[in-house]
Amino acid sequence: MLKFKCPLLAVTDMEKSIEFYEELIGDRVAMNFGENVVFEGGFALQEMKTWKAMIHTENVRRKNNAVELYFEEENFDRFLEYLKEFPKLKYVHGVEEMPWGQRVVRFYDPDFHIIEVGEAMDAVIKKLLKSGLTVEQVSEKSQYPIEYVKRFA
Repeated sequence: MLKFKCPLLAVTDMEKSIEFYEELIGDRVAMNFGENVVFEGGFALQEMKTWKAMIHTENVRRKNNAVELYFEEENFDRFLEYLKEFPKLKYVHGVEEMPWGQRVVRFYDPDFHIIEVGEAMDAVIKKLLKSGLTVEQVSEKSQYPIEYVKRFA
């Protein structure tokens, strides 16, 4: 069986991308091979020119909105305040609440890959329970099993 290693994003400016993921996302480089960088969070960046040579084509579509990197944040409100420190950040959309109660925000990295940051689901479950919903109601809304939700009741 194949072993999945990590998603890889092709980027046009490695240093700018490293700065973005370290400063805004808070991830750190685990291994830097120059044209390829692996982050502690389990994803990698590859220089676009190297990527194009490896896949034998110049035809690479940017900003195709077909893939995103997904992160969760325990203190979502604090993260939203933190985002204000990046006024040039380009948003896919502002904060939206999903039907299961989780708030998310999506924005672009320097190469227009979509980054989604969602409120940690454990925090969502706690918030829903605190609002007065029963364990069963929280399970139904969050789509998490009742036994999982009971851990927070």
